Amino acid sequence: MEDDSPLTKTVKGAVTGLAAGTIWGTVVATWYDVPRVERHVALPGLIRTLKMCGTYGATFATIGGLYIGVEQLVQSQRKKRDFVNGAVGAFVAGASVCGYRGKSIQSALIGGSCLAFTSAVLDIGGNTTRVDNGKEYYPYTTEKKPAH
Repeated sequence: MEDDSPLTKTVKGAVTGLAAGTIWGTVVATWYDVPRVERHVALPGLIRTLKMCGTYGATFATIGGLYIGVEQLVQSQRKKRDFVNGAVGAFVAGASVCGYRGKSIQSALIGGSCLAFTSAVLDIGGNTTRVDNGKEYYPYTTEKKPAH
């Protein structure tokens, strides 16, 4: 999976963000925004729910695509693979989305800095979902049972 192109990784990040954001938008819509559905008036609630799903999905897709895309761009320019790439990608993603939503430079800087700090701490701490320690893990046992 490491041989994916930067464009493929960016698209995967955006699609994953879209899926996660849509799910989160559904959860938020059920908590807050959707009024009780009446017997013959279900359409307005459904439309409101779909709008929230779309809004959250687009936001998460933008963050995922920008983060991975900028990270890959910085990695290809620096010719290094370290925490700085992720921090720069996170800053750009956070600053773009928070700046657009908050409509101010201050919210862009705060959002970008928070996301960059979080990304750097996770990368430096080694918290990742994939660790290459040379072992392969299977969901089943590959060793044969001894004969009785």
